Amino acid sequence: MDVTEILLLVVAGIAAGAVNAIAGGGSLITFPSLIAIGLPSVDANVTNSVSVFPGYVSSVAGSRADLAGQGRRVQATVPAAAVGTAAGCALLQLTPARAFEVIVPFLVLAAAGTLAFQERLRALVGHPRSLSPRRASVTLQCVVFVGAIYGGYFGAALGVMYVAALALILDEPLKRINALKNVLSAAVGVVTLLIFAVFARVDWAAVVTLAPATIIGGYAGARLAQRLSQRVLRSVIVTFGTAIGLLLFYRAFLS
Repeated sequence: MDVTEILLLVVAGIAAGAVNAIAGGGSLITFPSLIAIGLPSVDANVTNSVSVFPGYVSSVAGSRADLAGQGRRVQATVPAAAVGTAAGCALLQLTPARAFEVIVPFLVLAAAGTLAFQERLRALVGHPRSLSPRRASVTLQCVVFVGAIYGGYFGAALGVMYVAALALILDEPLKRINALKNVLSAAVGVVTLLIFAVFARVDWAAVVTLAPATIIGGYAGARLAQRLSQRVLRSVIVTFGTAIGLLLFYRAFLS
């Protein structure tokens, strides 16, 4: 890589780390950057998944204050995230990407809409307080598992999807839900890293350039998210999710 390509990846990594910590969708910054420096699409997807993991870890560190009291919830959901991610990574190796590319834009847009109209949807499906503890726990683990399958396969805007789904089933402020999302994203990231490092082609030179930048962006983004009001944080996530969904729609159907 020349100096221009290195600078491109550093800037993309910082921006992606911050976006992932606040909302999700940072891969739509780093993935095209890897394509721009000449990586084939599959190799770029794999390299991107490995590169953004450190940013997820730093975002957990940056949002640790909002994780207070969520230890049991984390312990209950991380195994589901790990198993789902492994399934998603296997799907990536075994199935054509086109099928997911067609579905993903609608999933992301639906997630953004779910978060935007959270209270109205709660009125239809029931408030989280109406769920029995067992039903709430099973629902939470199922949501985490399904989301992690997508995270292991592609992962763009996984954070938006997780926040939208978790906001419907957890009676928590959005900042605490966002902090849990960061933990789950980190769990998805570590499993992806381990599997792809062994079974897929990773451009480690690009990883060495991108990963430290995502750490900086991830920590800064998480601290910023803590300072945003719930209304502003919701608006930011919905805006990011809508923009990402429309971009993915354009790439899947119009480009």
